[in-house]
Amino acid sequence: MEKGFFHLMTSEKVKKILGEFSSLGYEEVELPSALERTAAFDIFSPEDLPPFARSTMDGYAVRARDVFGASETEPALLSVVGEIRMGQEPASLELGTGEAVKIWTGGILPKGGDAVVMVEYTRSLDPKLIEIYRAVAPSENVILRGQDCEKGALCISAGTRLRPQELGLLAGLGITRVRVVKRPCVAIISTGDEVVSEKETPPCGKIRDINSTTLEALVKKDGGVPKRLGIVPDSFEAILDACQRALDEGADVVLISGGSSVGARDYTLKVFEELTGSPPIVHGVAIRPGKPTIISRYGDKALFGLPGHVASCMVVYLLFVRHLLNIYQGLHPETGLKSLKVRCGQMFPSVTGREDYVRVTLKDSWDDIPEAFPVFGKSGLISTLVKAHGLLKIPRDSEGFHQGEEAEVLLL
Repeated sequence: MEKGFFHLMTSEKVKKILGEFSSLGYEEVELPSALERTAAFDIFSPEDLPPFARSTMDGYAVRARDVFGASETEPALLSVVGEIRMGQEPASLELGTGEAVKIWTGGILPKGGDAVVMVEYTRSLDPKLIEIYRAVAPSENVILRGQDCEKGALCISAGTRLRPQELGLLAGLGITRVRVVKRPCVAIISTGDEVVSEKETPPCGKIRDINSTTLEALVKKDGGVPKRLGIVPDSFEAILDACQRALDEGADVVLISGGSSVGARDYTLKVFEELTGSPPIVHGVAIRPGKPTIISRYGDKALFGLPGHVASCMVVYLLFVRHLLNIYQGLHPETGLKSLKVRCGQMFPSVTGREDYVRVTLKDSWDDIPEAFPVFGKSGLISTLVKAHGLLKIPRDSEGFHQGEEAEVLLL
């Protein structure tokens, strides 16, 4: 393939290509380990939840019709025929006309009862007689049997990312093992003769590796399993060996930062072609930063050549690598991508034909629409990302935004 980026793809086209990948297989894990994992199959309730009607308040279980019209001036007078505590079976208790049962929060509603009057609206005349000063409707202060989830009902759909509340529902149903989509393993390789480990004091002319740490954190945040393979010198053989090792060890995605721009020492493209036996599926994207991006397919695995500059590397990850990790995990591709409508605090110039992502800070404004201001700095500066709240998107058919115009910001 001729060097250079003569057929730049739009970001929409790149995402369409990535959409041809499919989710990984599934595995069964213990319930606590399912947090932030994706349900691989629909989950149906094996029982009613709760398995009985229960009170949500301390008070008295009643028949709602017996306290209809009750008020402070005309209270209802009911006979107390028993008491039900939490975790206690109501035995043979059954409410008849004009009767009530003292009940505690979580107690099983007695047969014949259909509501609970809060204790605050009652007065005990003696151990067997109470006045009630407020009417209740049927099912008031009561959770009915199966109200949370009925037996046989779909309670969690396939493709749902399991949050603490989903785990709580499963626990309530007695489901202690869950089939979830496998987490993608992501190999991370940094290239460059000038790059040293972050643990080292770099000699003159060398810099510490920033991209590996940043990418590792991003992969963890997005549900993947990062595997750092260290720093590889600018050598075709060394990069090829690292990529092959990553694939042999089960990586679903290989991320190489550096070595994706035009230059005599850039071997990523040649390595990808050697491994796959075909040209890359993406070689250059019409975005800034991030134009020199390479993506190849190796069976059901993906190889990414990311720009070496930290801002470019992160933008490409957020737009495309995260997109693929979501697909691998059976999630909507845009999961985790949050945007916000803003007003431009100053002019944002651009040129047509490319999609720009400008690092911005956000400030409150008078009408609750934040104002966006650019964070100036080159794409090799990590500090600009530290200062930025998001990335202002300038569409490729636009020459930018004037001060006061509305735009979209992707939140970091």
